[in-house]
Amino acid sequence: MPARSPHRSSRSAASRGNATRTVAVLVVILTVDEGRLRVLLIRRSAEPHRDDWSLPGGLLLHDETFEAAAIRKLEEETGVAEVFLEQLYTFSDLDEQGSVAVAYFALVDIRQALLAERSDWLPAWFPVADHPELAFKNKQVVGYALSRLRSKLDYSNVAYSLLPEEFTLSQLQGTYEAILGRALDKRNFRKRMTSVGLVEPTGRQGSVARHRPAQLYRFRERKPVVF
Repeated sequence: MPARSPHRSSRSAASRGNATRTVAVLVVILTVDEGRLRVLLIRRSAEPHRDDWSLPGGLLLHDETFEAAAIRKLEEETGVAEVFLEQLYTFSDLDEQGSVAVAYFALVDIRQALLAERSDWLPAWFPVADHPELAFKNKQVVGYALSRLRSKLDYSNVAYSLLPEEFTLSQLQGTYEAILGRALDKRNFRKRMTSVGLVEPTGRQGSVARHRPAQLYRFRERKPVVF
């Protein structure tokens, strides 16, 4: 067998290295509803993976930044844009075609979200712990977002984006429990939330079914803050 030309191999390698890669943006949109952390998924109407579920996303528009594309997709799917949004990770080969996907994750108050209505690419909320099989290895992306979110609860106020302007400490604790997937000690939780200065009382009370009125709180800042 004749030896391969080293020049041919070099040219082939260069060609592969210079090949144009497809770059897309994905957005993991999370909310808390009925005590469960949920993720927004879209049912695909076209190949590849027709009828499978996947995360919202798409290719960059001309001269569009990654963040601008993520905000665009977030607003298209939920009708909101002024929420917590952070770049998550850059994934490669999720479609097994060598493409690159820059992923973001967003936290949305479900009371403010208005899902897009269209005849294709239908959106729906699914529990993060019990969602359908996902196309394009999107399960890996959701898992990464969940890990990042749980980590950020330890040192930031990101939960503000999942709650209304005013809320009870029980609602706040329920949001944390939904994200963490476990129960928290009520006394310790309340002590920590107030001691780190994350929230403050509003001086008002809200009605709670079958219970006496509860003190309402608010986040000191409704923008990302670390402590």
